[in-house]
Amino acid sequence: MINVIVVFPKVEEAKGIRSLLVRNGINVIATCTTGAQAVTFFGDIDEALVICGYKFTDMLYTELLEYLPSTFEMLVVAPRNHYAECDRSKVVCLAMPIKAQELVETANILLQGLYQKRKKRKAQPRQWSEEERAVIESAKLRLIEQKKMTEEDAHRYLQKRSMDTGVNIFETAQMVLEIF
Repeated sequence: MINVIVVFPKVEEAKGIRSLLVRNGINVIATCTTGAQAVTFFGDIDEALVICGYKFTDMLYTELLEYLPSTFEMLVVAPRNHYAECDRSKVVCLAMPIKAQELVETANILLQGLYQKRKKRKAQPRQWSEEERAVIESAKLRLIEQKKMTEEDAHRYLQKRSMDTGVNIFETAQMVLEIF
C-alpha cells in the first residue's frame, strides 16, 4: 500500500482531509502543519503521495517539492488566487473550494499511477555496481574451488540461497565469502 502524507498549515484542515481520505480507504501515515515536518517522513518511506496546501508557516509548496524524492507525487490544493501560479508540469493542482469526491478521486488516480510506476520499477532487473559484481564473482569462484561446482551451479547456488533467506544475491555472496 502506498502511503499518503497530508500537509496543511492549519491542524483542523489537515485532520479533516486525513479523515476524509481514511474514510475512503486511503492510507494516511502522517498529518503535518509545516513543510519541515513532512520532509522528516521522506527519508523513512520509499514512495508516497503528498497532499498539501499552497503555503505553510515555513515554506511554499515549491520548496517542499525540491525535497520530494522522485518516487513521490504531489497534489496541491490551492486557493483560486494562487491556482494560476501552480506549476502543473510537476504537480497536480486542485482549486479551492474543493469537493470531497473530487479530492478522493484525484488522490486515487495519483496513487494508481504510483502503483504502476512501482510495478514497472520492480520489473526491471537490478543493475549491480562493479564492486558488487566483483563480490558476486568472487563468491562464485570460491564455490567453484571449495565445492567443486561449475560456474552455472555456483550461480544457481547463490540464487537459491538468496531466495531461501530473502536476502539479495550480493549479500548472499558476501556471506558465502565469510563462510568459505
